[in-house]
Amino acid sequence: MIVIYLLLSIVLIILLTAKWKVHPFIVLLLVAILYGIVSGMELNQVIASVNKGFGNTLGGIGMIIILGVIIGAFLEHSGGAYTLAEKVLKLTGKSRIPGAMSLIGWVVSIPVFADSGFMLLSPLSKSLTKRAGITLSGTAVALALGLIASHTMVPPTPGPIAAAHYIGADLGLVMLFGIPISLAALMLSQLFVKKYVSKTYIDPDPEITEKEVANLVKEAPGAFKSVIPIIVPILLIIIKSLLTTIGGYEPDEFESHPTLIKALVFVGEPFIALLIGCLLSLTLPKKLDLDMLSTSGWIGKALISASSILLITGAGGIFGQVLRDSGIATVLGDSLSQWNLSLWLPFIIAAAIKTAQGSSTVALITAATIIAPMMGDLGFVTELQKAMVVIAIGAGSAVVVHANDSFFWVVTRMSGMNVNLGYRFMSLGSFVLGTIAAILAFLVYQFL
Repeated sequence: MIVIYLLLSIVLIILLTAKWKVHPFIVLLLVAILYGIVSGMELNQVIASVNKGFGNTLGGIGMIIILGVIIGAFLEHSGGAYTLAEKVLKLTGKSRIPGAMSLIGWVVSIPVFADSGFMLLSPLSKSLTKRAGITLSGTAVALALGLIASHTMVPPTPGPIAAAHYIGADLGLVMLFGIPISLAALMLSQLFVKKYVSKTYIDPDPEITEKEVANLVKEAPGAFKSVIPIIVPILLIIIKSLLTTIGGYEPDEFESHPTLIKALVFVGEPFIALLIGCLLSLTLPKKLDLDMLSTSGWIGKALISASSILLITGAGGIFGQVLRDSGIATVLGDSLSQWNLSLWLPFIIAAAIKTAQGSSTVALITAATIIAPMMGDLGFVTELQKAMVVIAIGAGSAVVVHANDSFFWVVTRMSGMNVNLGYRFMSLGSFVLGTIAAILAFLVYQFL
């Protein structure tokens, strides 16, 4: 029954937000509480889940959203984003911008969580789209799919690393097959973006005209200076990721690390790295005016625009937490584990858990812990088979991004999509990406 309740909840969210135009924050909060009650959760547990979901989500990415929006504001208003856009346009051409953003997203999301990556790259995506005169829908969805692909299938992203640990798979083999499979799935998914998503026009920045863009570019900083606030945080986060995942410097043993390692781990924390990016973005205007930092200036307006994103993202976290605490992941995992479907079994279990509760990382870890005790019985015994199981779980954890995932709201809110378009583009796009990756993994598994 709780699966039926979940489906009804999704229908209710779509109706209330898309048809009756109710604010997504109110809808997600009320639907989450209603689902918790009808699914049999204790009332005090529903309250605890609401508080935990909102607090944990905003505690995890709230600061990242705020700082990312501030960096974006300085890139936009200084003209730096448009300088970068012109540079990339010369290298790629107008027709290949979505593909270029998709590949950039894939690279960035290996060390950086997808939400953070979209925040960092959204200003560049918008400015490229504006300069090329194309729709933001294609560029934004292409970027989002690139972020999802490596986030779910390529170590050293935490989810695939944890899944490999539980399955007992060789991390090198997971990377060896995860990289080409995720990239191939991503490239094939571009057909979906080109043939379907890009047919719907979304203005990347309806408040600024081409004449204003031209004036901005005249006063704008150079491309190298403009990219510094984006690239420095990314590099810092990558360095921390390499130190903790490959270098063996455990966060729990922080105090025992050498001073240089402590400093690098500290500045590589995503919100610290983005704070450094914010400070660097202050160098972008030709002349820094204190009014830019005021409540009515660039930062003030950026924070006002961020408030809606924060509320909706937090409400998505509430919905996801209530679903997790209702036990739906366990129900789906226990039911599906009774079927022997070869490599499709780990994919389906991960996809069901991801769709049910929203977090790709949770889906990766939960599916891996369900499959791990059954590996021998299912015939997954060689190192290659174990690696392919991890990739299949990763592909499943990409399916489906929707209202219970904070990433869904980050992408849709920052790209000007309503909920209906979000389901048509993001949800369907993540389904296409994950399914193609699973098919490719199955073909490789059968061939080898």
